[in-house]
Amino acid sequence: MSSEQPAAARVHGGPDQHGVPRYDFSTNSNACGPCPTALAAVQQADPGPYPDASYSALRRQLAEFHGVEPQRVLLAASASEFIFRISAVAAQSGQGVWLPPHSYGDYAQAASAHRLALAAGPAEAQLLWACEPSSPLGAAQAGLAELVDAQTAKAMLVLDCAYEPLRLQAAPSLSYTQLQSVWQLWTPNKALGLTGVRAAYAIAPLAAQHSVAALEQLCPSWPVGAHGVAMLQAWTSAGVQAWLAASLASLRDWKARQIALCQALGWVYLPSDANFFCARPLLPQGMSLQQALAGLRAQGIKLRDTASFGLPGHVRVSVQPPAAQDALHNASQQLLKDMK
Repeated sequence: MSSEQPAAARVHGGPDQHGVPRYDFSTNSNACGPCPTALAAVQQADPGPYPDASYSALRRQLAEFHGVEPQRVLLAASASEFIFRISAVAAQSGQGVWLPPHSYGDYAQAASAHRLALAAGPAEAQLLWACEPSSPLGAAQAGLAELVDAQTAKAMLVLDCAYEPLRLQAAPSLSYTQLQSVWQLWTPNKALGLTGVRAAYAIAPLAAQHSVAALEQLCPSWPVGAHGVAMLQAWTSAGVQAWLAASLASLRDWKARQIALCQALGWVYLPSDANFFCARPLLPQGMSLQQALAGLRAQGIKLRDTASFGLPGHVRVSVQPPAAQDALHNASQQLLKDMK
């Protein structure tokens, strides 16, 4: 009998054993989506032929969009796939990994899968993770600029840019020059409201040819299918970027309304720069957070428990349209009444 323990279940937002939530506050997908132009491109994609195995045209488009050389662009099946792949590269050196205090669970999952030790501090790690706006807080990552400036030549610092396109306020912590010294991981499906389309890409730092080669060697053939290619191509278009900019204006208005609604319920709001935020709900006496979330889920409302992010007693709440906000408000009030 094997002595190894079974892998812990991964915690994610979105659909669960009960199906797709009617009001889903648990994922950070753009609630204004899906983007019509990007959705049409995905629907019209031809899945008959293989994509170009080198993704030459797509790499050029993404490189031009970001103002970098095509050889610095790497395609990935998803952000999670790239997280596991770059962790495998780090494991080849036998070094450790450093994580922010609160971070996406796949960083630690990938480290564990590749037997990478968790380093006590950034200086002891080969692979360092950063995310801004951060998850679950949606805020600036404290000390990020200093972390970038202090990284060693052998370290790989990955900046998860999943929520940068959904930034609603404040400026990024890193300058253009600092960005050129880190790995940038981009997942446009969240910003486009198309999280079911799995495709991502990374931009390598300058002078990272050896790591690029190692990552390409570990990459399976055709990591991105026809629908993912179509979404990433649409992402770079002026029309899609204009739609995204307009959606941010709506999200700002919705966010202000949603914060006020949550505070009216007695929830403690934690400041955020993105299209989501964390809050500590006011719970009826004798009711646990898990019971409250189960009660809301029974009414078609799903929130994300942040215990898996190292933030117990809180929920991460994505910004949703007013109708969904009202449903959350009414259901939360009903829970309070039922417990009296």
